[in-house]
Amino acid sequence: MGLRKEFDEAVRAVGAIDWNKASSSHCSLFETNIRYLGGLLSAYDLSGQEILLIKAVELGDMLFAGFDTRNHLPANSYNFKKAKAGELTASSRQSLAVLGSMSMEFTRLSQLTGDPKYYTVVEQLKRGLEKTQDQTNLPGLWPKYIDLIEGTRPTSDTLFTLGAQADSAYEYLSKTYLLLGGLDPSYETMHIKAMDAAVKHLLFRPMLPSGDDDAFDAGSPLPDILFSGNAVSTHRDKSDLQPRVQHLGCFAGGMFALGGKLFDRPDHVQIGEQLARGCAWAYEAFSTGIMPELSELVPCERTEKDGDRLEQCPWNETKYRLNKKKAAASLTTHFTSEKTDINGDRKKPLPLPKPFAKISDPRYMLRPEAIESLFILYRITGKKDLLDMAWRMFSAITKATETKFAFSAIEYVHTANPGQPTQKMDSMESFWLAETLKYFYLIFSPEDGEISLDEWVFNTEAHPFRRPRVEVDVRG
Repeated sequence: MGLRKEFDEAVRAVGAIDWNKASSSHCSLFETNIRYLGGLLSAYDLSGQEILLIKAVELGDMLFAGFDTRNHLPANSYNFKKAKAGELTASSRQSLAVLGSMSMEFTRLSQLTGDPKYYTVVEQLKRGLEKTQDQTNLPGLWPKYIDLIEGTRPTSDTLFTLGAQADSAYEYLSKTYLLLGGLDPSYETMHIKAMDAAVKHLLFRPMLPSGDDDAFDAGSPLPDILFSGNAVSTHRDKSDLQPRVQHLGCFAGGMFALGGKLFDRPDHVQIGEQLARGCAWAYEAFSTGIMPELSELVPCERTEKDGDRLEQCPWNETKYRLNKKKAAASLTTHFTSEKTDINGDRKKPLPLPKPFAKISDPRYMLRPEAIESLFILYRITGKKDLLDMAWRMFSAITKATETKFAFSAIEYVHTANPGQPTQKMDSMESFWLAETLKYFYLIFSPEDGEISLDEWVFNTEAHPFRRPRVEVDVRG
């Protein structure tokens, strides 16, 4: 990007970091790993600046101490004083994402240093997940939370999802396989089991209005789209779908497509494309051109005859209204483009685009997951219309979020008029720069010149790690 001077200045600043001088008493092991350690390792892989690897080792050793617990499972709430005294304890109940999202960073650190200790601790976690994968209520999937005190054995938690608190654990199965050069086939087995179970229990096709409905152009074919929801399971291999769509879950399209390409599952590549197009469609369903943080759709019913097929279904206005009424009854806040009108009176809730039944959280937090999946799908399929989707997405986001000095999260993606100003939140998360803008930049860049997926694999914060040539790039 021609920012070498700025990069060199940043490297000097990183080299001066003293990890002993913290502004807080604790940190999240999970977040520090994927953001800070991942960023340092990626910057080293991209530049070869030795100081970046030195700082990565310093931080890696600090995070490694997070496994110094009674059962050597990680303490996500990492208290610095307790860590120095060897007094950390693993939380009794931890999210799946924490448990399954350290494999890439610790594996790459072992590859670059030749020290196997980092890989050893994540290998222990992988074996625990592998052992329990078929023991849950939904074999192939793990519940959203896992009991770390009792080990990686799933608890009585009954909620399953590819969204928040679980997402990157699934994402890292195929990506760690890539990082290891395919030398550990258990990651392939775990990925395939998880994705097949997700198709069965978590994915759904939305019930869409017919082509002559005012929500679509007359006579236009229905879009071929899927979404990922949640499932509640209290009995073995039985689940109830919750068609709740998280913007966070939009990464699943890229995950399915990448794993499908890697493991010769063209059906998974197709599912990945349907999921990615689903989120792109959800963006365009709202007046700002951006999908909300959390929403709920009316799904097509799946029958035993359908099996694992996710078939389209005819529009049913009565069903839509009933689902919408039921969803509204469970919603404590009704969102409008503004809370009051010019007279100070509360405005009525805005009508929702069909088939959305509820918006649980109408914000846009500058998240990257939708463009992330479009980027991966474009690199895998080369379909040019994905670029058009990405450009419309970028144009809508910049229009709705740009401020005088930066870009801001917005309160509402659902406004009365497409052209009206959005309500800014005066907040810009770090992933806007680290992920969202990076994926937009890369999807419009020549593949042969910018981070080929044949040579690089991205961690969950969009930090690219170089895929090692086993005999050349791995020290030992």
